[in-house]
Amino acid sequence: MQFEEFLKQISKLSILDLPGQEAHYLMAPEERIQQLSKLDIEKRKPREAGVMAVFYPDSQGETTLVLILRRTYKGVHSNQVGFPGGKAEPVDADLEATALRETEEEVGLKAEDIRVLKKLTRLYIPPSNFWVQPYIGVVDYTPEFIPEEAEVAAILEVPLTAFLSEDSLIRRQIDTSYGSMIDVPAFDLAGHVVWGATAMMLSEIKWVLQQIDAF
Repeated sequence: MQFEEFLKQISKLSILDLPGQEAHYLMAPEERIQQLSKLDIEKRKPREAGVMAVFYPDSQGETTLVLILRRTYKGVHSNQVGFPGGKAEPVDADLEATALRETEEEVGLKAEDIRVLKKLTRLYIPPSNFWVQPYIGVVDYTPEFIPEEAEVAAILEVPLTAFLSEDSLIRRQIDTSYGSMIDVPAFDLAGHVVWGATAMMLSEIKWVLQQIDAF
């Protein structure tokens, strides 16, 4: 879809209710759902983070979503695909500010250029003990991304049509924090398997976009 048409349709997002957990669980293995049902999340005193799903026009004017491949490191999200974003810092006014600041740091998109359109449903991530607050935003030009060398191994540009296609939905056997070789629902995007919390958040984004008739 051309970005100009996307912008016309995406304006309807403000009036849509969110499916929340219902959409998240479409991309969660049963083992994760069971684990979450047993947790007293607030007792664990989770930290907070903000992430940004940014849509923009590519060089041909086609609507595109940016994701990142994180570098290999000693951590639970090593070498995984995710949204630009990160943990809240004292300098941030709120989690939207966190998501904007971290997006600028990780992929070089200026925070002031990102127009935030929708606050999505927050998601708890047990392995890292974070509440993650996602947002949908847009920039009106084709960005020249600058990956943060310390954290970002690659920037992944995902066409909207590929993301929304049913062909992007797959299942894989993956070692997770809650079991070995678990059957996991995932997205196949830009040549990478996207699973876990990122897939769950993408599921809600896909749901809200599909509520707009043009999608």
